[in-house]
Amino acid sequence: MAEVKVNVQQNDKKEKIETPLKIIWKRLKKNKLAVGGLILLLSIILVCIIGPFLTGYTNADMDYVNANMPPSAKNFLGTDLLGRDVLTRVLLAGRISIFVGVAAVLIQVIVGTTLGVMAGYYGGIVDSIIMRIVDVFMSIPSLPLLIIFAAVLSDMKFPPQYRIFVVMFVIGLLSWPGLCRMIRGQVLALREQEFMQAAEALGLTDKRKMFKHLLPNTVPIIIVSATLSLGGTILSESTLSFLGLGVMPPTPSWGNMIQSVYDLYNIQYRPWLWMPPGILIFLTVMSINLFGDGLRDAIDPKLKK
Repeated sequence: MAEVKVNVQQNDKKEKIETPLKIIWKRLKKNKLAVGGLILLLSIILVCIIGPFLTGYTNADMDYVNANMPPSAKNFLGTDLLGRDVLTRVLLAGRISIFVGVAAVLIQVIVGTTLGVMAGYYGGIVDSIIMRIVDVFMSIPSLPLLIIFAAVLSDMKFPPQYRIFVVMFVIGLLSWPGLCRMIRGQVLALREQEFMQAAEALGLTDKRKMFKHLLPNTVPIIIVSATLSLGGTILSESTLSFLGLGVMPPTPSWGNMIQSVYDLYNIQYRPWLWMPPGILIFLTVMSINLFGDGLRDAIDPKLKK
């Protein structure tokens, strides 16, 4: 009987053991704002993916007779100056804006994480070189650089349909230094711990120590940084497109849809042209920020203010 009780107690202990992901999810569920932000973000993404297939229109459908028509049963958000369905274009623009934001964040994570791990692990001259590169990138004013870059692309007659890839690459390339510094600081603290001394004693290669042992311990920082950067990246793409430097028409994005409203008359009497993309930018960025803040607190409650 004693052995049975011991076995039962051991089984209960095994059942109570929770994985880190379960612990994070349990903490995250307690934050109602974060869960609401996640649900709203997933809803926007799902609607933008599925919605254009259900509206009955495409971005190429133009009806000049019914141009600039207000919302109606036929066009729920009205039509633009070329007679295109605004609802369809808003949803297609959401795909582009979110895709550019996610792709730019991936570039930021890949570059920033790789250089941050190398700087923190090797130290010395490698750390100095990488940190000086970081200082150079952080001292560059991004908006003037992007304006110059856009002017160069225009002079080169760069195809407008490919500007989307240039935009996400440039945004990602300009936003990695902050993450690089955070990863470097974390690796500097981790490399002196016992598990790294054991890896050194086993004679593991530098590559394995960096990317098999150090990198997994920086994943919480990477996740939080990427989540919080996504909202800013979407705003950056919208700003560039609004200024005519990002995604170019006829490819729709939330930024260039707002940019198309260029006079006071459209702002006052045709709000269906600019309010839907503006509202979606606000809701998307707000949901990302709410979810990112909640995820940060769930991963490391000590960071909670």
